Amino acid sequence: MVKFVGKINTAVFISGRGSNLKNLIKFSEKKISPIKIILVVTNNKNAKGLNFAKNKKIPFLINNFKNKTLSENKTIKRIKKNKIELICLAGFMKILTSNFIKKYKHPILNIHPSLLPKYKGLNTHQRVINNNEQFTGSTVHLVNSKLDSGKIILQRKIKILKNDNPKTLEKKILKLEHKLYPDAILKLLANF
Repeated sequence: MVKFVGKINTAVFISGRGSNLKNLIKFSEKKISPIKIILVVTNNKNAKGLNFAKNKKIPFLINNFKNKTLSENKTIKRIKKNKIELICLAGFMKILTSNFIKKYKHPILNIHPSLLPKYKGLNTHQRVINNNEQFTGSTVHLVNSKLDSGKIILQRKIKILKNDNPKTLEKKILKLEHKLYPDAILKLLANF
């Protein structure tokens, strides 16, 4: 296991229930973790995941992203002020513009519920079932200006069972993601 000297300032972007945020907070509290979550960003003032930030007294920023340029500039300003060196997108349902990606000079990670490059975008579980795939999984990748197309850091797959449906796959993949995201962060930062 790699030993890190100090932890890097990390922001997690969410839109909903925040189960990956909760998991990343737990991971950040471990000795082996190279990250310290010091900011949560959301586009949804009612995101349940904000409760995890509040419980751990992690500052958060709510931007509705209706005016993308304004919201992204506000977010970049806050990120620079907080010296954020890693952004983890965790169920963040907005697409960051290439302008944001260019302005932010550090890695941006995203976790996606499919085996990329297959099934980019939304409704992945339904599409996987519709196409009679034998396997599905999750991918952690670097964010670039194309949707779900950045360099893959780590992937894990699971077998699709005959009785699986989008709901059962969602549950299984979420469980998989909770191990995958921390492992991908360790892998990424071991190479920096």
